[in-house]
Amino acid sequence: MYTDPLADFLTRIRNASAAGHRVVSIPASKIKKEITKILFDQGYILSYKFEETDNNQGSIKIALKYDQTTKQPVIKKIQRISTPGLRKYAGSTELPRILNGLGVSIVSTSNGVMTGKQAKQEKVGGELLCYVY
Repeated sequence: MYTDPLADFLTRIRNASAAGHRVVSIPASKIKKEITKILFDQGYILSYKFEETDNNQGSIKIALKYDQTTKQPVIKKIQRISTPGLRKYAGSTELPRILNGLGVSIVSTSNGVMTGKQAKQEKVGGELLCYVY
């Protein structure tokens, strides 16, 4: 049993892309589904599929994306920011820019999980979940 499901989610993606796997399967939850949708919308993964399992938890199958010429993974780094032991929060004006706007910060706000850019536009702050670039 793992204590931080979000860290497990990010680690599975990180390890699968480092090993060169095409597809990674991850146990599902609401926040993982929302983060998966953000990764797809931002172009970090090829596709995803939500499947039901026998234990009613479900799973997420994510097709990882690689550069066609260099065969390097598109996700260079995926890093957990706020942990269960140390939560990190930021207001709408304090949300960081990742790699000068080339990366994405994922924020859990009162309006749901969204990118840092969307949170700035909606003028809401929240918990910094992770950085992806």
